[in-house]
Amino acid sequence: MKILILGAGKMGTFLTDALCLNHEVALFDTDPKRLRFVFNTLRMTQPEEIREFEPDMVINAVTIKYTIPAFEMVLPYLTERCIISDIASVKTGLPEFYAKTKNPYVSTHPMFGPTFASLSDLSKQNAIIITESDHMGKAFFKDFYQSLHLNIFEYSFQEHDETVAYSLSVPFASTLSFASIIKRQEAPGTTFKKHMDIAYGLLSEDDYLIREILFNPYTVEQLERMKGELDTLIHIIDNKDNEAMGEYLLKVRKNIE
Repeated sequence: MKILILGAGKMGTFLTDALCLNHEVALFDTDPKRLRFVFNTLRMTQPEEIREFEPDMVINAVTIKYTIPAFEMVLPYLTERCIISDIASVKTGLPEFYAKTKNPYVSTHPMFGPTFASLSDLSKQNAIIITESDHMGKAFFKDFYQSLHLNIFEYSFQEHDETVAYSLSVPFASTLSFASIIKRQEAPGTTFKKHMDIAYGLLSEDDYLIREILFNPYTVEQLERMKGELDTLIHIIDNKDNEAMGEYLLKVRKNIE
């Protein structure tokens, strides 16, 4: 296939490297400096170049803030048969956008992210493919994600955002809460250091990405549940209730089995 990737960030360049040996790939970014280190790939900085390339698929890998504007920039230069796709972490606004376009679409979410995952071994990482997507687009990404040894799940747009609310929003909020109250430790324990590594990784992400994950419409419901559990734990600790603590730990252990 002829594949155009939008955005030469971490995910854009990863996708370029992963696809360029089996497909004819072009990478588009308005900043030419970000295109310096790609190989076996056409480099584009002007949307007019896209028409001549005539891609079969566009993979939009720009930050969430610019996902729809990036689509709107390139759509005039695409044929109506070109499949357009996104890998956004939150799908808010995308179903409505796709409904207004004439192009077939496929929406997916590789849930590993280049910051935390070992890109040389993704066998323990997951990817979601949105069920409302075009059949051909879903087939392409199933084959591609299987070649990366990812575990693949299919969810609707709504189910995806509900899942992200507890699989990303809750850990993000927990990490931010931890990082907001820590003090430097001269002799940190193993658990503290692990939490610090996670905090450093999270805070190295783009601010807009963090905001969009947390502003997911289903996040508050999950955080309210977490707040209720924290209130329960505070009450147990404040009363030094050994029996209640034992029951609480038993419940938590069963929850993660």
